[in-house]
Amino acid sequence: MITNTELEYKGDLFPSKVTGFSKDVDSVYFNTDNNVILKITVLRDSLLRFRYTTKGYFSKDFSYAIDKTQSHGFNALEVTEEKNHYQIQTSKVICKVQKADLRISLTDLDGQLILDDEKGFHWEESYHFGGNIVKMSKASRDGESFYGMGDKASHANLKGKRVENWAMDQYAFHKDQEPLYKVVPFYIGLHHKEAYGIFFDNTFRTFFDFCHERRNVTSFWAEGGEMNYYFIYGPAMSDVVTTYTHLTGKPEMPPLWALGYHQCKWSYFPESKVREITGKFRELRIPCDAIYLDIDYMDGFRCFTWNKDYFPDPKKMVAELAEDGFKTVVIIDPGIKIDKDYWVYQEALDKDYFCKRADGPYMKGKVWPGECNFPDYTNPAVREWWAGLFKELISDIGVKGVWNDMNEPAVMEVPGKTFPMDVRHDYDGNPCSHRKAHNIYGTQMARATYEGVKQFAYPKRPFIITRSAYSGAQKYTSSWTGDNVASWEHLWIANIQMQRMSISGMGFTGSDIGGFAEQPSGELYARWIQLGVFHPFCRTHSSGDHGDQEPWSFDVDVIDITRKFVELRYQLLPYLYTMFWEYINDGVPMLKPLVYFDQEDPQTHYRTDEFLFGNHILVCPILEPNAQGRRMYLPIGNWYNYWTGEVVSGRKELWVKTDYDQIPIFIKEGAIIPKYPVQQYVGELQFDEISLDVYFKLGKENSSLYEDAQDGYDYNKGRYSLSTFRLKGSEKNLIVQQFKEGKYEVPYGKYRINLHALPFKVKRIYVDNERAEFDTVSFDGKTLVIDKDFTELHITAE
Repeated sequence: MITNTELEYKGDLFPSKVTGFSKDVDSVYFNTDNNVILKITVLRDSLLRFRYTTKGYFSKDFSYAIDKTQSHGFNALEVTEEKNHYQIQTSKVICKVQKADLRISLTDLDGQLILDDEKGFHWEESYHFGGNIVKMSKASRDGESFYGMGDKASHANLKGKRVENWAMDQYAFHKDQEPLYKVVPFYIGLHHKEAYGIFFDNTFRTFFDFCHERRNVTSFWAEGGEMNYYFIYGPAMSDVVTTYTHLTGKPEMPPLWALGYHQCKWSYFPESKVREITGKFRELRIPCDAIYLDIDYMDGFRCFTWNKDYFPDPKKMVAELAEDGFKTVVIIDPGIKIDKDYWVYQEALDKDYFCKRADGPYMKGKVWPGECNFPDYTNPAVREWWAGLFKELISDIGVKGVWNDMNEPAVMEVPGKTFPMDVRHDYDGNPCSHRKAHNIYGTQMARATYEGVKQFAYPKRPFIITRSAYSGAQKYTSSWTGDNVASWEHLWIANIQMQRMSISGMGFTGSDIGGFAEQPSGELYARWIQLGVFHPFCRTHSSGDHGDQEPWSFDVDVIDITRKFVELRYQLLPYLYTMFWEYINDGVPMLKPLVYFDQEDPQTHYRTDEFLFGNHILVCPILEPNAQGRRMYLPIGNWYNYWTGEVVSGRKELWVKTDYDQIPIFIKEGAIIPKYPVQQYVGELQFDEISLDVYFKLGKENSSLYEDAQDGYDYNKGRYSLSTFRLKGSEKNLIVQQFKEGKYEVPYGKYRINLHALPFKVKRIYVDNERAEFDTVSFDGKTLVIDKDFTELHITAE
């Protein structure tokens, strides 16, 4: 077993002298005289892959994380030999390989150092496992910062931290606890205003040390497998994140309802309780689109069954909930109860689909149903079988989404909380032990679930949520951060985790609003709602053993605050949907930490609280009780206080006063924010106009609005509507141009344009170069209504 100290070099082995190199299209091979081979592959001019072997040959190349549909190509690749090193140059970076010891350095074309090896690649023979512990150490620059790594419950800047990647069920985890549910071995380094990324694609237990053990050394290592990592050059952090997201894959558009508000608890049963909850939402006029059924809906916790005492006619119930706008989401866990009379168990047994121990018997472990066997989701045949199991739930009963839990995989009553390490997996034809397959088990379960739900929901889009995930899981599923706690510390953690997940490629993520374990106060729940509506996935969830956690479980103030902020989310659905479009189309994260937004400002490098929701809305949650306001930092630019309309210039800290029913929200100058009318659920209303909130700017700003049929796949055939708005403001004029593309015809005909902070009194309005009389455009000094297909709107004081 690896010791806690990675850099004890006593037993470590290092590459020796390079004996030669060869080039093969996009790859360059370097051989050493002690049998090490380094293969450097240029995927793009700013994306290089480094792959090492110590045995003289490479094993079969296989990865669950990499998106094989992504195209690669480069503009330049030149290899030269110098006296002491070899040099690989693309149109973006220069990579030098030292002849003496295979150490690497990477610079930009001007020679500015981006990243270089300290000890570089080294390894330790692990005879206990019959393989190597592979290690890499990089030199770190003074003032360097580190970001990313998925769901880590630590400060946004990981400088000085050591983290562990091993998917684990961590009930009621705490700040800085390691490891957690997800494994995203990807980080972003930033120094001298230039950013780069490292993705260590190794599914074994991995560790990253960000100058924790030694002040100027960053290292990462794995308990097996290859030293196989990708280097991504920015220099903008946005370029690093986008490249990584393209590399590991992006989801398809979710159904719009999935971006609404969701309500969940362990557990809503029987049927009368479910109807009571959904009825109360409609009675109180708090918008809600999804209701969740936890494990108690099943017969003895057997997956794909129903407890007929609690839910005598699930198809009828699901249909009637749908009539009232509620989509039903059900939980499915990986543990299959050992029961010869249980059809799912018997099918898997007959087909030999369960995971086995090394010496032959099926892996057996206790979960909610009692003793269970577990499908091997790394076997394509098992995934296909698992997908087929969803026919009744989705096609027949009408369930709209599936929630995968306990898929780290979690096992009860054993010290490691998971499978024994000798369990065998198919790994898509690359047989291995659980040491290698553990971290991707949950992702492959979510993948199989996605394929099943997609098959039977068609022509509608699937909705999947998972607790455990490895890099690339975002191709199949949304996620949440697991079993958090109803505490102010966890509200802070949720804010950090969501920003971190967003720049780690997994944008469609949220936390259990209010906390899963323990009971929140009304104030804590209200503050969590105020943050949670600005997270891509928005769901209240609780363990239920401490009482109720619906909005009406608290006082009237909390009900009103919940309604106010959930209504705001529903108004912002077109803005959020557009954010999602940019995420899947361009790899742009939906939430942007301040350092991502303004990396050249060193004040942003350690900011944790403020973030950009999309491109134009700055959010800063209240994270302490009894707050009358808070200090916060505004990044570069000018910003409108959403509540007061006051304009504040950025790159400074300020005190923002807020009431209990507010949090600091600022709108970027020049933004055009699309809004829908408030609905109780997506699709409730047919409306003939939507709002555009236009925030004046002395200068130029672009905004977008993406729309489609809100479900289905016609958007892939060009049936979408994308409006790009170009705003240009001057002392006496405001011009807004609209450029439209796509074949989808939106169902409304008008824009209600709300003008904010216009610095002049309007004298004339021109629409598409024709002067409009005030009565024809319904102008009241601040608001005008015009045809949605306008090309240019010109508002002038002249």
